Amino acid sequence: MIFLLKKKSMINKSNNVKKLIDKIVTGISDVKGQNIEMLDLRSIENRICDFYIICSGTSNIHVSAIFESIKKKVSKCLKEKPSHTEGVDSAEWVLLDYIDVVVHIFQSHIREFYNIEELWGDCKGNINPSNKN
Repeated sequence: MIFLLKKKSMINKSNNVKKLIDKIVTGISDVKGQNIEMLDLRSIENRICDFYIICSGTSNIHVSAIFESIKKKVSKCLKEKPSHTEGVDSAEWVLLDYIDVVVHIFQSHIREFYNIEELWGDCKGNINPSNKN
């Protein structure tokens, strides 16, 4: 009985994460965020989250618009707020932490400089969440 409850809980968490990812990607796409990628970190021991979603904006205004769009979409559809945000004032690299999913919104030149996709090269691989099945 306990095993079944645990399994059901894991399935619910997985479904909730999929819904969260979908709303985040929709929020990015709604304001023309660019180069959306998702890194699956679940195979990495001692990871800080399960997924990174990374995208780019063309300016600080665009990055801010992506940030606001994601927050609004997730809040409205899933009634969730990020547990933490960073970088909102400068809008060069903005982070939204939804515990299981962390979103990185970069200005293009900042993303190229830090290249976090390469930094997390141990992950299962890059997944384009826009092309999910």
